[in-house]
Amino acid sequence: MTTTPPLGDHAQPQQKIGRMGDFDAIAFPTPTGATLALQHMPARDDARGVVHINHGLAEHSGRYRRFAEALADAGFHVYAHDHRGHGATKAPDAPLGRFAARGGVDRLMEDIAAVHAHIAREHAGLPLIIFGHSMGGLVTLNSVLRRSDHLAGAAVWNANFSAGVMGRVAQAVLAWEQFRLGADVPSRILPRLTFQDWGRKVPEARTPFDWLSRDPAEVDRYVADPLCGWDASVSMWQDIFRMILAGADDRNFAGVRRGLPFHLVGGSADPSTDNGKAVEALAARLRRMGFSKVASKIWPQSRHETLNDLDHAAVTASFIEWAKRIAG
Repeated sequence: MTTTPPLGDHAQPQQKIGRMGDFDAIAFPTPTGATLALQHMPARDDARGVVHINHGLAEHSGRYRRFAEALADAGFHVYAHDHRGHGATKAPDAPLGRFAARGGVDRLMEDIAAVHAHIAREHAGLPLIIFGHSMGGLVTLNSVLRRSDHLAGAAVWNANFSAGVMGRVAQAVLAWEQFRLGADVPSRILPRLTFQDWGRKVPEARTPFDWLSRDPAEVDRYVADPLCGWDASVSMWQDIFRMILAGADDRNFAGVRRGLPFHLVGGSADPSTDNGKAVEALAARLRRMGFSKVASKIWPQSRHETLNDLDHAAVTASFIEWAKRIAG
């Protein structure tokens, strides 16, 4: 069992900013100049560990309420924050759709370090598991690559690190868009190659977002949410591909201990991960590099948001079983 040592002296939360779902949301200033909307759901009973949730692109942490409740019922403190450019988080260089004016990936990682320092102070000695879905999976793995000694485990769900040549092509397209349009405006091309393309791959879709889930109610909630489904800026897409390519390079794993437990999940009907093949490829890479505790599963017929698909209860129960083993 790995515990959470102090990670440095970071800014403390200043005030409550209301509730998002059943989360208590507080304004949490970080050294990057951001004020994160940081949410905490305490463990219902004796705490066995802490789970830090990282949400996906064009959504927010409030959508993880059901998952957080299940974790809290299982004895885990849960933390989740809106990333820069998302939800209720505020930063002078990060309006909706942009991580930062420059150095967006570094700012994201510094924000996570501040959250982990806060968790270490509040829950000294409890094992910490970092969890990320989709873009949050990119953020999670990139955070692990920078520092993992304080982590008990890492869950990377529905994330694609298999961009390959297409990733370099996307970077070239984004560089052209930055030259012609600027970096702070929504990309015109990347939504066509990602969200719109994935939507077209779902047969008999009711909405452009049916690729997210087989549950119509979940899709409708996403569509109705004003903080979901917007187009990311050119610079945000550039930062996303920087994270993809960093996670695709085996050399970047040199400093990660080979005994760190990983939990990888995908869906066999998720067009954004090539129907789970990208998740399987990451699992195979980790095992080939010598990571000895890699758990992976591709859920049959599940689409992109595994936590919001028809079998979400079984998916959540499977993760909790793994997290309990990790927590010891």
